[in-house]
Amino acid sequence: MRVGRIPITGVFPVVDNGAVPAKAVPGADLRVGATVFREGHDLLGVSAVLTDPSGTEVQRTRLAAAGAGTDGWTGTLTPTAPGLWSFHVEGWCDVYGTWEHNATVKIEAGVDVEVMLAEGAAVLSAASADPARSPEDAQLLSAAAGALADSAQSIPARLGAGTSAAVRAAVERHPVRDLVTASPAYPINVERDAAGRGAWYEFFPRSEGAMRQPDTGEWTSGNFRTAAHRLGAVAAMGFDVIYLPPIHPIGTINRKGPNNTLVAGPADPGSPWAIGSAEGGHDAIHPDLGSFADFDAFVAKAAAVGLEVALDLALQCAPDHPWATSHPEWFTTRVDGTIAYAENPPKKYQDIYPLNFDNDPAGLSAEVLRIVELWIGHGVKIFRVDNPHTKPVWFWEWLIGTVNAAHPDVVFLAEAFTRPAMMAALGRAGFQQSYSYFTWRNTKEELGEYLQHVSTVSPSYFRPNFFVNTPDILTEYLQYGGPAAFKIRAVVAAMGSPLWGMYAGFELCEHVARPGAEEYIDNEKYEYKERNFAAAEASGRSLAPYITALNNIRRAHPALLDLENLTLHHSSDPATLVFSKHKNVPATAQRRAYKDTIIVVVNVDPHSARQGTITLDLPALELEHFNADGSFVVEDLLTGEVWNWGSENYFRLDAHQEPAHIVHVRR
Repeated sequence: MRVGRIPITGVFPVVDNGAVPAKAVPGADLRVGATVFREGHDLLGVSAVLTDPSGTEVQRTRLAAAGAGTDGWTGTLTPTAPGLWSFHVEGWCDVYGTWEHNATVKIEAGVDVEVMLAEGAAVLSAASADPARSPEDAQLLSAAAGALADSAQSIPARLGAGTSAAVRAAVERHPVRDLVTASPAYPINVERDAAGRGAWYEFFPRSEGAMRQPDTGEWTSGNFRTAAHRLGAVAAMGFDVIYLPPIHPIGTINRKGPNNTLVAGPADPGSPWAIGSAEGGHDAIHPDLGSFADFDAFVAKAAAVGLEVALDLALQCAPDHPWATSHPEWFTTRVDGTIAYAENPPKKYQDIYPLNFDNDPAGLSAEVLRIVELWIGHGVKIFRVDNPHTKPVWFWEWLIGTVNAAHPDVVFLAEAFTRPAMMAALGRAGFQQSYSYFTWRNTKEELGEYLQHVSTVSPSYFRPNFFVNTPDILTEYLQYGGPAAFKIRAVVAAMGSPLWGMYAGFELCEHVARPGAEEYIDNEKYEYKERNFAAAEASGRSLAPYITALNNIRRAHPALLDLENLTLHHSSDPATLVFSKHKNVPATAQRRAYKDTIIVVVNVDPHSARQGTITLDLPALELEHFNADGSFVVEDLLTGEVWNWGSENYFRLDAHQEPAHIVHVRR
């Protein structure tokens, strides 16, 4: 039969009926739940059970009712290490809870008094004999059963003995269950931290250390050796990943010039995404950047300062890529015999040939796998995939599955600014994380709705990386919002998601766009860019210290590195967003268990000061009974100020001074 003794439906997190594992990272609280109900009026208990990759049960947690009349039950499970875990939900008759409820009501009404006391004695006597119960609890329940049956005592004393706080706690530790019904087991793929947590920084190696001759204006390209000098500063800002745009030879046919012009000068370097020339393709390094030995040294230097290198996997080719000659079947041929270049009307990419996976899927797939394995062999375990939504979803499922079977620590990020169905499909296909719509969410309502969606609706298959900018994306918000806009976007990204990223120049508030485009003027995609980060920081014009503070806050507070623990709170001001991250952090050898609570109040209007009242959901923060007067102490982690807060709190945030409070609840 399809329905068990206790019906269990709507189990989550479940992706494609369990055909695809839900996503998780070690130590992150995973929201689980189901709809569970039964006939009649007996009380239900619902548990979620977590099983590790060896098949051993490691956690059993009792779920709480999600809301009166909904039959929904929710709670959290916390896998602790990478591997393929599973979980299931159990529904059961709460024998003790049913008796306690009925006995309290009936005895107060004088109905079936002795019968109810006898039933309670039988329940607790049987519970005390359960070999799974601790000896202390067994003795306690046995004594309570005896008291319930002792007619020499008063009725209130007998009932009180069977319903004492100590008895209820003992039963809660090991419930008295009947009619236990289990759902199917569903898979959870727990991947390493970098799959779901991290701060990313993007730079072009050719610009780091590039030099321009003052007399001729000619450039000398930076390379892996000169770029390595920048790694220490990036690590000092608290980033975890250094992401490099393509490092391969760049095509000369139809090479783009400055600002995407169609004609390039002899010294113009071209777009790194136009991959391939006579010097090689995806398995080669641009000679200006150095050799494989230089790349290996760069990866080693990054690791030495605490950074992991992410490499761009851009499956497209310049017209002079070796594949265009050796494998023309891997491209689309037009009716006139020419190979079609890439288009996203009205945009045209004359310097790029897109790949066609339908003519020779096996041959092309094998070649891409070879390319990925090559770079894994040189220490790359993270790939930022360019435009994955322009390739078949089946290919990504095959490639990522094949790679992760041999290298489970390899992470793929989808650069897929596309339709929701495709973004979701790529997550289900195996991409560990993705760029997101955060980039274009600006208002309080837009940001609140999106934060709620990514933290409660889609986390089982979609991990959002909140990039604040890219070489292609300079939003109007940043173009016209001044330094305040840059601070606001960084705060919401770094505090709102366990994954966030920025492209070099963000800390300098670079904000001038190419006319008619949502991208930077004098775009680094097409030319070298010289930046003096040290001078900007020395003069106070750099946001590097602010970015450093945000990343340090993230590292100090585990609550910020979970995805599913976000709660929105009310603000009386239409431009002030309020959200929190709350986590019960388990004990370690170095520290006892504690509650970590961060509350973010951010004025998302970069042009003005805003004030009003925030109303906090104290139960969501486990603060409703913290102090008798309802107060608690918070510290602003940006300014060091300390306040007494309660359920309602006044705020004033001037975007031109400090647009946000990031407060930590002192417990």
